[in-house]
Amino acid sequence: MTISFRKWVSQSYANLRDTKKPLISRLLRPIYYVYIAFLLSITKRWPWGTNVYNRDWDALIILDACRVDALREVENEYEFLTADDSITSVGSTSFEWMNHTFDETYRSEIEQTAYISGNTYTERVLTQNGDTGHAAAPFGPSEYDVVNPASFGYIEELWRAQFDDDSEWSICGEVGSRVHPRYTTDRAIAAGRAQPTKQLIVHYMYPHDPYPLATDEDLFQPFDSLRSGEITRGAAWTAYLTNLRFVLDEVERLLENLDAEKVAITADHGEAFGEYGFYRHVIGCPLPCMRKVPWAETSATDEKTYTSYAPDPESTTESTSAEKRLEDLGYL
Repeated sequence: MTISFRKWVSQSYANLRDTKKPLISRLLRPIYYVYIAFLLSITKRWPWGTNVYNRDWDALIILDACRVDALREVENEYEFLTADDSITSVGSTSFEWMNHTFDETYRSEIEQTAYISGNTYTERVLTQNGDTGHAAAPFGPSEYDVVNPASFGYIEELWRAQFDDDSEWSICGEVGSRVHPRYTTDRAIAAGRAQPTKQLIVHYMYPHDPYPLATDEDLFQPFDSLRSGEITRGAAWTAYLTNLRFVLDEVERLLENLDAEKVAITADHGEAFGEYGFYRHVIGCPLPCMRKVPWAETSATDEKTYTSYAPDPESTTESTSAEKRLEDLGYL
């Protein structure tokens, strides 16, 4: 987010003139970002939510944009999963979550953490003193007290890897493709076996859209179509659950190839499917569908059923940029 009164006025005026959006949305957006400005100013000093470093775990599995009710809906399909607990996230977007999670306050814990992340915001947050998104706010904090990448005991930014659609590390569906969650699993298994750090964070970019198993273009990245009424909430929800099962299959593989007495499965934020007019996830939203996230505890034992062989993200033939990955995810 750009902290600029002039840009906030300019964006607000442009939004008001955009007749493709509902009038109520055009009117409320400037007011919402005044609220955001106040919220960020307050939560920078007094964070709202539970920092994961204040809980007890050896391995933490982040399912990006996973809702509590979604995980509960599929928990009976997985023996390792008991989704009966939840926490309030420190953010309703990935960059908010990183801004507050990887705070200097927790430097000693972070130095003993291996972070395997498919989330592009590692670059924007960890190398630029935090990030507040792309929209402008009239005032508020422009920087956060976040650590830099070198502060981690080990870090891999998986999103830097670039694979062709026919690669085994890509999932190419009927209407679109993206990196297969197996790539995250593979690299996490390798790190879990090789790194001496006390804690491991594995950040999957699923069930976050796009949904590569979808057979309809409107369901690949469904939220614009859902907002316009071209698809139903039920259709979007079914595609979302399919994407969730897709990553949980990989979580199951990870748990069979990792030694960790205490494993927690959670999310950085949730997802909105039309609640109070909200779709996807937006900065500073207090709605439970975005702010309440699962906290499922289990354990892991390395049964050596999988041999890691995926390439390091930095060693792939061509690496991608943060901007390209954000564009693929619909942020730019």
